Amino acid sequence: MTALIQLLVIDPQNDFCDLPEDWCPSHPVAGTLRPSLPVAGAHADMQRLAQWIRREGEWLDAITVTLDSHQRYDIAHPAFWQRGDGQDVAPFTAITAAQVRAAEFLPRSAGAMARTLDYLDALEAQSRYTLMVWPVHCEVGSWGHGIHAEVLAACGHWQRQRQRAVRHIFKGLNPWTEHYSALQAEVPDPADAATQLDTALLARLQQAEVLVIAGEASSHCVRSTVEHLAQHLRQPQRMVLMHDAMSPVPGFEAAHHDFLAAMQARGLRLASSHDLRLQGLGPCPARRA
Repeated sequence: MTALIQLLVIDPQNDFCDLPEDWCPSHPVAGTLRPSLPVAGAHADMQRLAQWIRREGEWLDAITVTLDSHQRYDIAHPAFWQRGDGQDVAPFTAITAAQVRAAEFLPRSAGAMARTLDYLDALEAQSRYTLMVWPVHCEVGSWGHGIHAEVLAACGHWQRQRQRAVRHIFKGLNPWTEHYSALQAEVPDPADAATQLDTALLARLQQAEVLVIAGEASSHCVRSTVEHLAQHLRQPQRMVLMHDAMSPVPGFEAAHHDFLAAMQARGLRLASSHDLRLQGLGPCPARRA
């Protein structure tokens, strides 16, 4: 069955949500578990998204959820780097190829130098992002890697209601490249198909007559994914950005506003979770069988 109305949720994970204290579980060894890279407003975003899925679920033909998925050893995590004097590199440090060549920052492993410089040169040639050393986040197997509880519950309700599974897309496992977009890494690794253009995902999303998009963060992973979709999808104007179910990483608010303005100029629709109604956008599920 062709999936006429689809929802794409980008990285709705605990580590990205500014969860209230009573939402943070206690661990007998680690203590209270808290998000490592909280985005201001993300908790409320995900609550609105969950409410929308429950309200509009009977009209949704497919849900795809992407999951940022990293290891502690990663070119965008502190464990990979040291300063020229051997000191640790703090999270939220931007690093350029010129700084590495000047020995201001160095990979901890001397054998990684050539590949690191190749990566930084290729990344900077695209003029999209400068490498950022993020806090360790969405580590595979961790609580922070998990999906926001209300979104998970709403997706579970939809699966029972529609008798079909949510598709999950893991991205970011390759430690040598950043992977903001769900479609491909910032610098694809020729030896790793998982970093290259995901043609299977693109083909599934291409089926949608309406593709609703929400998630975190609008300044990075949502932005990169939508930009790639606008590049590769036929008729990208079929996309609807749920603007009250996405927020930017603090300090990147300008990127958020520029992204929404650019996509709107390309013909994509912006809608709030309150106003976006799916009835009438496609045939009723009961009449599709």
